[in-house]
Amino acid sequence: MVSTPKFLAAFVGLSLVGAAVLEERAPDPCAAIAGKKWVAPRDVRACYSSIKVDEMIKSNITEVINKTLAFHASTNYQIKAPQPFADDVHEDVLATLAKIKQKRYRSDYDLHIDLSRALKRLNDGHCVWINRCYLRLSQAAFTNFLPTPMSLLTAPDGTQSVHISPEAFTVAKAEFPDQIQFWQDSLLGPLKGKLESLSGAKVLLINGRPPFNAVNDNAQITGSYQSFATRQNSFFSSYQAAAAGWTYLMGNFAQQSLPLSDIAILTIQRINHTLPEIVILPYRSRIGSSVKPFTDVKSYLANNCVAVAGTNGEDIYSSSFASIIPAERPVEKFQQQAPVSAQIARKHLIDVTLDTSPLSDVVLPPVLVPGLPAAPGSRNAAQFYLLNDGKTGVLALGSFSDSDYFPFLDSLLKGLVSLKSQGATQLVIDVTNNGGGFICAAHWLHRIIIGPKSTTLIVKQIVNNNADPDNQLLYNPLQWNDANNQQFAANEDWLQPPVEKIINGRRDAFSQRLGQECQPAGFPSNVPEVALFDPKKVVIVSNGRCASSCSLFSITMSKHEGVKTVVVGGKKDTQQQYCGIVGGQSTDFSTIDTEIKTTHLKNNTLAPPDLCVFLPFAVLFRLQLPILAILVLSSHLAVTPAKSGPPFDFASSCVIE
Repeated sequence: MVSTPKFLAAFVGLSLVGAAVLEERAPDPCAAIAGKKWVAPRDVRACYSSIKVDEMIKSNITEVINKTLAFHASTNYQIKAPQPFADDVHEDVLATLAKIKQKRYRSDYDLHIDLSRALKRLNDGHCVWINRCYLRLSQAAFTNFLPTPMSLLTAPDGTQSVHISPEAFTVAKAEFPDQIQFWQDSLLGPLKGKLESLSGAKVLLINGRPPFNAVNDNAQITGSYQSFATRQNSFFSSYQAAAAGWTYLMGNFAQQSLPLSDIAILTIQRINHTLPEIVILPYRSRIGSSVKPFTDVKSYLANNCVAVAGTNGEDIYSSSFASIIPAERPVEKFQQQAPVSAQIARKHLIDVTLDTSPLSDVVLPPVLVPGLPAAPGSRNAAQFYLLNDGKTGVLALGSFSDSDYFPFLDSLLKGLVSLKSQGATQLVIDVTNNGGGFICAAHWLHRIIIGPKSTTLIVKQIVNNNADPDNQLLYNPLQWNDANNQQFAANEDWLQPPVEKIINGRRDAFSQRLGQECQPAGFPSNVPEVALFDPKKVVIVSNGRCASSCSLFSITMSKHEGVKTVVVGGKKDTQQQYCGIVGGQSTDFSTIDTEIKTTHLKNNTLAPPDLCVFLPFAVLFRLQLPILAILVLSSHLAVTPAKSGPPFDFASSCVIE
């Protein structure tokens, strides 16, 4: 682990160095925002921009990203994605990283933006770079807000226009009670103090340009979804069924994860007004709840930017192994799901997107919350309702994840059965803003709705040296079934021989075809023997932000069962997609690093080094045989077998001597 006293002393003591060298400047720009809840975005940028790049740390970061991308399933595909995303995804991320490695940056903040956007251009929420100096739990270290979230509204005649959301003031007053007066006072002329009157106004121009210019500009940098239409939709406000209740998502216009903008100049037409008016509203940056106190740039770096337990992996069989509380792992802060224990995650595989705008905690206004009583089986992010027609059931499913796996699956069955018992013959499944979760939960929901159907070196170490006796690692053969749905033997190298392919002119390799992973162990014992609903009477509804396990569920229901899909909120002249991320088993750097360390391969030249900074980094690996496994398997390296602990100091690569 890199968070040892030796590492901290070296990292913090050396101009803190490691993460950055401080620019000689008075007064300290970070001191100007220390201890304040709300500040101007320009002041946050001044603090961030005073953090200079340390070339050693930059080299460490680029090496980690490059070597971890060898585990990513889609790197070569994303040079030019296949249809329907050929025009939306075309990023050679390895070439971009090579340029970043050579480029000189004025600040560490500028470096972070380049790294973040390079991976965002993959438009894949499974491959994300997040520097927790700037982005933290549930929001950024400092998040930019406006009290005017936007909505795309459609008139009865079919015309569409951008509006300030009708509920904007209600949301802002509840979420920002200590800042509303600032925005009220910032309005000019006759609008001063009349912020509420802006709600529902038609937006004619944003910063002097047609509104969809701003929408499309945001779609180019927001990342996460292959579909351009889905990234357009992220500009606007929306909702989600979450474990804590219904939540409101402000959208990328009214909530920025970095302090990018200072003001928004809107030309609007208010309700019951005929003349256009110009409104100038300042963005305000609010400090995140997980930012540790600081007084200047040095203490900001020391308290918020140093690698911690969970940033890197650990040898789970070493005497020094300490279990990390899942909610405290850096990657958990950005997953679009409720945190689950590492043991459950290993046993029940997870496919979930990461986002720089993580799960919202803004409460959905009561007027927008469903007024119907929740049906039996409702649990956390899965809520069941029977509509007043007595025949239409609704499952509002904000996530395929839960804190407890089998009770979650049981609740899905209970909810659908309860709808049937109340007379439901047709079903609407609302997966708006569903970020994924348990892969087998997606398969289970498909199964119970439709009914039964007739249908590396890491591995070498596990097989030959018994490096994983308790079957804890993802690459253990016992975790997988072959194409005939037979479990691999404990001594079987399931990655050999690799299936080689040429993708966009680059050589790539995949594992053999794998079989069923969910049945029978991943399903409860009470699986029904008949379909609960006719697929012709099932509709899946979303705003396109259906990711990971949600994509697995929606695609198979649509393509295999003929279930209808509906996208709401999209622009009529843009092709909408009902889901926007490839589904498959996803993992993160610290988990990959744990596999490498547990099998004692950390000293191999292909292994990524420990990260020296406080960053989560995730990739999708389920679809592909990792390059590390191919290259190292063919090299027949001699590796010291596990004894009492790791054979060398894993933190040494981060220590500044």
